[in-house]
Formats: sequence, structure tokens, C-alpha cells
Amino acid sequence: MQRVSSRFEELASVAGPDIVSERDGRLVTSPRTTEEIAAVLRYADATGAGVEIAGAGTKRGWAGAVHGGVLLDMRGLTGVCEHSWQDLTATVRAGTTWGEMQRALAAYGQMVALDPLWADRATVGGVIATNDSGALRFRYGGLRDLVIGMTMVLADGTIARSGGKVVKNVAGYDLHKLMIGAFGTLAVVTEVTFRLHAIPRNTRVWSFGSADANACGEVLMKVMDSQLSVQAMQLRASAAGFSLDVELASIDEVLREQWSFLNSCAGGEGAISGDAFGARERLFAGDGVVMKVTMLPSAIARSSAEIVRLGGEAVTQATGIMVARLADASGVERLREFVAAEGEGAVTVLRGADGVGVLPSAGNSAVVMREIKRRFDGNGILNPGVVVGG
Repeated sequence: MQRVSSRFEELASVAGPDIVSERDGRLVTSPRTTEEIAAVLRYADATGAGVEIAGAGTKRGWAGAVHGGVLLDMRGLTGVCEHSWQDLTATVRAGTTWGEMQRALAAYGQMVALDPLWADRATVGGVIATNDSGALRFRYGGLRDLVIGMTMVLADGTIARSGGKVVKNVAGYDLHKLMIGAFGTLAVVTEVTFRLHAIPRNTRVWSFGSADANACGEVLMKVMDSQLSVQAMQLRASAAGFSLDVELASIDEVLREQWSFLNSCAGGEGAISGDAFGARERLFAGDGVVMKVTMLPSAIARSSAEIVRLGGEAVTQATGIMVARLADASGVERLREFVAAEGEGAVTVLRGADGVGVLPSAGNSAVVMREIKRRFDGNGILNPGVVVGG
């Protein structure tokens, strides 16, 4: 490949020529170790070159365009590097796909109890950066509950480690929690240590449909107040009606008893569903504006009904995290007004944001976020532009 600038020689001399190439006037790096990433960032910090951190790109449209002259391709940093199955922990490199990691852990009957979007393609680092989660959050919590340690490279090339490799660890700051959802603006995450859970042997999905969102909402609240062995729950909403999906995990005898209890709560017979929890991904398959909406669990039914009234459809986790799709951007501000009137929550546009604000007003938190960014990345080289509004 023709080298069209001296920048290639400069970066290749510090990071290694085998991981650096030049494409359309842009430096592309494909590191395989944390140390190689540190070398790339030392060069970028010294020269002021912006660095775009890239994984599989499954959620690339969720943020602003990155203005960086160096592309850091993380897909070469792969594999489960340590699995203490007896301690229920595993350390995984950031470029590993979520599906690859889960398959390796499944050989021991274990899993990271999180169901992000596009698991077969999304990388561990990308899931961490976007703080993605699914309906399993109801039982197991989100990423901040499942990540117990992390290795990261700071903007100046310093390699830092936070947390540990055991579940009960109180040493040091929980710096890794700050990296979750930071969209790669504070550091480059290279390895993540997860707490693991056993894969349940028996699961069954109970689905209850109704033309009335409130009917599903009432059952949802009853289930949340119950002692059922629920590991996932969501409410689907569309012009065709509303459906509450509850995934139970227990032994067969208990599942039969709890199934009967759910039927009594609903005042009718629930149906067995096999693919209900794939509905969230299907919302991204069509055209339109896709949003993430947060709310209190008590507002899920009302918010779902409002989405349908606006001509859209949605899937909402029982924890109050909704993915919604509208045909166009005309209903976004009306939805924001509705959420604001509810008193708690926010609307963030993930796709199709032409003509509307992507993020809700950050208010005073923007000042805090900018100061954190300054402390971690004073020269602003990591994913510059990815957070809309600076």
C-alpha cells in the first residue's frame, strides 16, 4: 500500500509497522495487545490526532460522527483470556464478540447474564461503551452490576486497571463503572472481568395479550411485587395490541405452579412464546426514528399506549427502558413532552434524527461530564465528536 504521508512512518516506528496501515489518507491501526494500543495513544496524544475507536459498528449510529485521523480497530483484540469457572468470573478481551464469549462460557454451563442487541456481532467493548442491556436486567442487573474489573488505556497511553478478578473485592475506586456508557470518550477498554451466573436449565416464556395497555400494565406490576422466579419481563406495544412477556426459570414443578399464578393474575390463559424477546432487535429492521426512552416501571403501560397513539411501536423492559420506533421525527418532541409530564425519564434518539435533537437536555450534568472528560482526556483525542453537543 502506498504511504502518502510521513505520519505512517511516525506511528509505525512507535507502535509497530505490522499493525499500521494507511487508507485514503487516514491511519488505520489493528492492535492485538493492550501495549500496542498504549503506543498508539501515546502517539495520538503527543500529536493531537483524534482517535476513532471501532468495534463491529453495530451501534455506530447511536452517536455523532467521530472526527479522528487515526482509526483504532479493536477486532484483533479477542478471546477469553482467563476463566475461573469455580469462582464464577471471566476476563475477556474487548474485541471479542458477545456471542463468542457466551459460547465459550456455555461449555461450563455459565454465562454473562446480559442480553445486548446483535449479540453475535457486537463486541464486548462496544457493549460496554454503549451500556446496552436487555430484559435479563430485571433479574441480574445491568453492566455496572456484572463488571467487577477492567483494564483500560488512558488518553496519554497509561495502562490502568480497576477492580479485580473476584466478586467480593473492595480495593480501589470503581473506575470501571465510569467507563460503562462513556462511548469510548474517557479511555480505551481492552479487557473486562465479568461475574458469571449459571445458565438456567428450565425456562418458559408466558405471554399475555390485550387490546388495553393498562391490563398488561396491571399484570406487570403484580408480577414485580410477587415472588415468582422471573428472569426477564417486557411489554410489547403496536397497533395490533399489547403483549406482556414473562420468562420464568425454575424446575418443572415450580414452573407449572407459577404459570397458573400468572394466568390468575391476568384473568385468562397465557400463551407459550418462543421468540418474544427478539422483538427489540426487529424494531431496528424497519425505517423510521428509533429512540431509547426511560421511565418508572409504573409508567410503562401509559408510555406504551402513547407510542401507539403516535403511530409507533415499542418494546419496554420491566426496569423501565424502552426501545420505540416512530414512522418519522414529527412525534419525537410530543413524546418528550409526554415523558416530561410523567415526571421521570428521558428520550434519546438512536437513529433517524434529522431535524430533531438527539439527546435530551443535559442541564447541569453537562458541566460535570465536560470536567470528567477534561480530567481523563485533556487534549480531546478519544472519539472526538461522538457525544452530540460536545
